[in-house]
Amino acid sequence: MKQLHVIVRPVGPDDRLAWLTLWSHYCAFYGVSVPTAATHTTWERLVAADHAVRGLVAAEAATGAVVGFANYVLHPFTWGVQLACYLEDLFVAAEMRGAGAGRALIDGLIDTGKRQGWSRVYWMTQESNRVARRLYDGYAAADDFVRYSVALDDAPAV
Repeated sequence: MKQLHVIVRPVGPDDRLAWLTLWSHYCAFYGVSVPTAATHTTWERLVAADHAVRGLVAAEAATGAVVGFANYVLHPFTWGVQLACYLEDLFVAAEMRGAGAGRALIDGLIDTGKRQGWSRVYWMTQESNRVARRLYDGYAAADDFVRYSVALDDAPAV
């Protein structure tokens, strides 16, 4: 696939339908069923001013069509004084993968962090997600941390 010219920008209220469509594909990719209330709350957080949960979208420059998103969380970091950024969800429409939208989203997030003085941007993925890992390996080597997750409610354990 040839390189796609995308514009990376903060998610906005007008992106709701496109984001919801991509979100449903993202959840299906990971085989999870996120409760409707959680999806609604996530969207509301993404478009709220000054919430810790934020988002970027990648839109085709020519058409404005949203082809991917990056949802992230800003939080204090106990080993530093600046905020840290956890890239929680990154997704690009299947037919657009490999054309540069994922890289543009990560680059956009890193650029935002540099401008705003964050301490770091970090993320995780499933070990078996080879396609995503090819992209991620271009940014940093995977570390040796092992994640543990204890579900305290009915949310999917991802």
